[in-house]
Amino acid sequence: MSRKYKFWDSNKMYFISFATVNWIDVFTRNEYREILLDSWKFCQKEKGLEIFAWCIMPSHVHMIISSHGNKLEDIVRDMKSFTSRKIRQAIESQPQESRKDWLTWMFERAGKSNVSNKDWQFWQHNNMPLEITSQEQYFEMVHYIHMNPVVAGFVNAPENWMYSSAARYEKNNWKIVLMELG
Repeated sequence: MSRKYKFWDSNKMYFISFATVNWIDVFTRNEYREILLDSWKFCQKEKGLEIFAWCIMPSHVHMIISSHGNKLEDIVRDMKSFTSRKIRQAIESQPQESRKDWLTWMFERAGKSNVSNKDWQFWQHNNMPLEITSQEQYFEMVHYIHMNPVVAGFVNAPENWMYSSAARYEKNNWKIVLMELG
């Protein structure tokens, strides 16, 4: 991994992105998005995760995070591992999931082709953390995160995307906001 993409100081803010393998649209069901949000809430409460901005897209996630507890790389690793297992269980037990066989086959195929996994891979391995070094950069990243659903054509305004911190930013006149998801 490049030296550029590492968490050097967990107390600083980082922009991160992570995606499902093959950019598979999984977060189209509320149940799967809620697993991710519940994991973030747990990490906030138990591991010191601080979330400043976020957006869940169908195949990927963007966040601005820091930590006042555990190392960010450990928090992100644990969160991705936990959500992978829980989403797998949800996919396998979801009677309404019309893509169950295909999703299972894709994630198993990705896992078997990666020596780091045994039988299943949900997330791509990279997070590409980028340290935020100025307030200007912070607001550029927040704008990028919140505009994702608009650029994708899902909504006309960022605050209309339900799985994003955009509405909270709009409400607080774009001040830097620490998100309490719990």
